[in-house]
Amino acid sequence: MSDTPRSVLFLCTGNSARSILAEALLNHKGGDSFRGLSAGSQPKGAPHPMALETLERHGFSTAGLRPKSWDEFAEPGAPQLDFIFTVCDNAAGEACPVWPGHPASAHWGIADPAAIEGDGQRAAFEEALRLLEMRIDAFLALPHDSLDRDALTGKLADIGKSEGSTIV
Repeated sequence: MSDTPRSVLFLCTGNSARSILAEALLNHKGGDSFRGLSAGSQPKGAPHPMALETLERHGFSTAGLRPKSWDEFAEPGAPQLDFIFTVCDNAAGEACPVWPGHPASAHWGIADPAAIEGDGQRAAFEEALRLLEMRIDAFLALPHDSLDRDALTGKLADIGKSEGSTIV
């Protein structure tokens, strides 16, 4: 593996909940090997308060987390992306920008915890965090340097079909 961390972009429409959770998780777990980023096609004004609360409750840093437009990552000078994972079904169905470098991608859709209101919202965010952590752990465990692109793409798709998947 190179000395430069591989960049992973997590996409969701609003970039306020699932993709924010995934960004923080990967930045915590990826060490010096992976860098988590997140963006949305229609970013909200701020991260969902329950996303931040959930991350903080589990000891993950929330410093610097903010909704961003996916256009930021398609502009000249943007970070080179190695992987892109959509974590919501809406973003997976949208026409994405052309990403420089042709990063490997997969759909890792899970239910939107922000869609739950009232008493069940905290549990929905906990479940989203758990499911994303399972996917990120499986991703980090892959032998990235020994898989060819087709094999890697297949493994990434399999991760997206794991427990809690919205893929039908």
